[in-house]
Amino acid sequence: MAKLAAAGVAFFVVLLLLIGGGAIAVVQAVFGSSAQGTSCIPTGAPIAGYGPEEMGHAATIVAVGKQLNVPEQGWIIAITTAITESRLRNLTYGDRDSIGLFQQRPSQGWGSVTQIMNPNYSSEQFYRHLMALPNWQTTPVAEAAQTVQRSGFPDRYAQFEPAARQVVAAVHGAACTTSGAGDCNVIQAPTPAAAAAISYACSQRGLPYVWGGNGPDSGHEGFDCSGLTKAAYGAAGVSLPRTAHTQYKAGPSLPHDEPLLPGDLVFYGTPARIHHVGLYIGNGKMINAPTFGQPVQVENHRHPGDDYVGATRPTN
Repeated sequence: MAKLAAAGVAFFVVLLLLIGGGAIAVVQAVFGSSAQGTSCIPTGAPIAGYGPEEMGHAATIVAVGKQLNVPEQGWIIAITTAITESRLRNLTYGDRDSIGLFQQRPSQGWGSVTQIMNPNYSSEQFYRHLMALPNWQTTPVAEAAQTVQRSGFPDRYAQFEPAARQVVAAVHGAACTTSGAGDCNVIQAPTPAAAAAISYACSQRGLPYVWGGNGPDSGHEGFDCSGLTKAAYGAAGVSLPRTAHTQYKAGPSLPHDEPLLPGDLVFYGTPARIHHVGLYIGNGKMINAPTFGQPVQVENHRHPGDDYVGATRPTN
């Protein structure tokens, strides 16, 4: 599993555009790592007890929700949670290893300290866990917050829901600017599955290379190359084998003269011994977990003298 240089964590909105009867998925990077961020200027009336810093964090949380197409109920749940956990402050401390706006814990798979301390990343992680809950939109706010957070004090959330509704009303019209969109900025993928796989992989940028790693959702700190591609397509509902070699053999293989499309898997080694796999994202780039000491990142999928052997196009 051998390659790269560049870090960062981004997350993405998947929009399905029906064009001529066929679906083209557009993956748009919004916010991300410690090198990426958003700056918001709330336009609503001040809320007693919350200064410019706190309101700016609230505006970021809502802006992230908008970019992820989360409805307003989700913003209210997120703001209720952040008020309860941190009073909308990006704390460097908390119970045990809890940190950040949502008091997320690196030891529980929420990400690294650097990632969680980025309000954009921590907000995206909160929404991702929230949207994975069945019927979350009809679940009471406090109950939804507790289900995501698994707090030892589940009765705290309800008291802050009224304040959260005030804060959301004050910041939902905030003007926000984004910096550091990164290499996963705007990608057109041929299928919703390819778009979802790219979205997932790009949201893991910056996580460390870990031999045998299957990512935070499996309780691991990071990924190896085939762990990342398997998890990415798993998030899209497509099952892949575990190793780079077996993923290559699973196919279907592409003719060498066929142009690559975003979502294709690109392989390195020889047909008898594949040692690396990446996820092609277009424009000659792939995202991959390269090797020890190098995090999940984007790089050119071809280099002079590389041992690129071919590509496959996973299907449902």
